[in-house]
Amino acid sequence: MKYLLLVHHNEEAFGKFSEATRKSMLAESVQLTQMLHAERRYIHASPLQSVATATVVKVRDGKSFVTDGPFVETHEQLAGYFLVEAENKDEAIGIAARIPGARIGAVEVRPITEISGLPVV
Repeated sequence: MKYLLLVHHNEEAFGKFSEATRKSMLAESVQLTQMLHAERRYIHASPLQSVATATVVKVRDGKSFVTDGPFVETHEQLAGYFLVEAENKDEAIGIAARIPGARIGAVEVRPITEISGLPVV
């Protein structure tokens, strides 16, 4: 089963870490993806750009509303994701615990609903 691991942390606080710390965490994430790839568990992963680049689109009564910024006001923002293959939720939780972002924020574990007819990447 596929799981989406959503990494949340405080973007402002993360920006205050030393560049060496941020680079170390990124290197650790890359190393984790390499290990998951070797285990045939890796599908995709990526950090997201700053919430300042976010745009939210809503459609109400056929009219589009576009706003800048993050989806909700919160202390933690969606910072990135891992899309992995896991045997079950416990295994996905174990992978989430290995993501460096879990040490400074939280990783939300969500199973993916498979829908037939969607293109395969």
